[in-house]
Amino acid sequence: MEKFPRLVIAGVRGGSGKTTLSLGLITAIRSEKGLKVIPFKKGPDYIDAGWLAAAAENPCYNLDPFLIPKEKMMDSFMSHFTGDIAVIEGNRGLYDGMDAEGSYSTATLAKLLRSPVILIIDCTKMTKTAAAVVLGCMNLDREVSIKGVVLNHVSGGRHESVARSSIERYCSLPVLGAIPRWEKGTPGIAREAPFPERHMGLTPYQEHPETDKALSSVRDMAKRHLDLDRILEIAQNAEPLFSVKDRGSPKIRELFGGNSKDSALNPGNTEPPFPSVRIGVIRDSAFQFYYPENLEELKKGGAELIEISSIGEKCLPDIDALYIGGGFPETHAIALSENIQFRSSLRSAIMEGLPVYAECGGLMFLGKGLMLKGRLYPMTGIFPLVFSLEERPQAHGYTIAEVIRENPFYAEGTILRGHEFHYSRPLNASEEINGFYYAFKMKRGQGIHRKMDGICFRNVFATYTHLHAYGAEGWAEGMVRCAAQYKRERQKKPPYFC
Repeated sequence: MEKFPRLVIAGVRGGSGKTTLSLGLITAIRSEKGLKVIPFKKGPDYIDAGWLAAAAENPCYNLDPFLIPKEKMMDSFMSHFTGDIAVIEGNRGLYDGMDAEGSYSTATLAKLLRSPVILIIDCTKMTKTAAAVVLGCMNLDREVSIKGVVLNHVSGGRHESVARSSIERYCSLPVLGAIPRWEKGTPGIAREAPFPERHMGLTPYQEHPETDKALSSVRDMAKRHLDLDRILEIAQNAEPLFSVKDRGSPKIRELFGGNSKDSALNPGNTEPPFPSVRIGVIRDSAFQFYYPENLEELKKGGAELIEISSIGEKCLPDIDALYIGGGFPETHAIALSENIQFRSSLRSAIMEGLPVYAECGGLMFLGKGLMLKGRLYPMTGIFPLVFSLEERPQAHGYTIAEVIRENPFYAEGTILRGHEFHYSRPLNASEEINGFYYAFKMKRGQGIHRKMDGICFRNVFATYTHLHAYGAEGWAEGMVRCAAQYKRERQKKPPYFC
């Protein structure tokens, strides 16, 4: 039985410093201790997960109790644990969830993983009250194993001393570090905060002008201000992942039979159900929101993934299907609109029957155009939708979609759990558009228009809802099946690609 050294990094609210702490720990543990860190992210998040992956030089996997069934989530954690320690960043506050019970919260995940929790506290204008906050988190649910505290936004030695002494006295927990404010001239701290934010959170690492410098800055912060040895000791002394009672179950015996690294998500060396196909993935600075598990599941289904740039390439390569994830087409509107050849190539392939699955930013790219500051930037033009970017979020949170119409990828009646977060909205959406229809009815969430989502045209399916392959029944299989069918149909036709 492997130990799975692990930590959950939690806060008392969003914006308390979880990501900075997680990145600092990952980079410092790698450089100072020579350990391989496997990052995980709780919650529907691509941007923070991208930074965590860059810091660890390893993919960041998602652990979310709403998106992924419990058993598959545990399978995923074990199968992806291929290093020395796992750092799991929570989301929002420790107990924040969908209801008063905190369903699907970081605390729920920590208990499921039997993981020790490091709590980071924003100490702005607060000293002894920090102890009260920590004590409340400890007492609200004693099954949550809070093992230490990190102080954030400490303004000086006296501030740190009072807050540290209060927590250690009243909570009997160690203070494992104190991070100063990000201010000019602070020893061991960058001259400016290294992770600037914009409308959807942090600037993605793919667009950050100095990614290495930013990561070096938080690494130096962690080395200077965190007790790395004590934090590692907490992770290495984590409880066994399964209790004695759990270990006797047939499922657990199956998971740990033979090579414990083999995931129950893909037992043995089963052959994929479809012949090998080539699935394109538009992956560049404009479209970057992909769960690595989704890409892995496509590969397991028999797909060869072909990365494509919508900005740098002039036409599609020879592919059997296309996956366009979310991202920031609005910040790349000029480059996307000027690449007329690529958009024309994509449009021609779609008219020839190419299966395309698009999420959020991908949906926008397939529309008629983006309206930004009074100017229309042409997009692919598959859907007659013009999107604008608003100052406030148009949808934000978990979604539940019911498949209500026949479509290329999902069976009718399927219930899918996902999430949406976007500032864009279609200016000209309507319920009836000739040649187009909506396949999703949103039981939770907003969708494209009046609780409808999943707009379809020929073999194209586009949605505001992001899905995780482990929780979306039939997603990967549907993608590969459509690709295989298209491959068969076009074998006697001349290729559309350049």
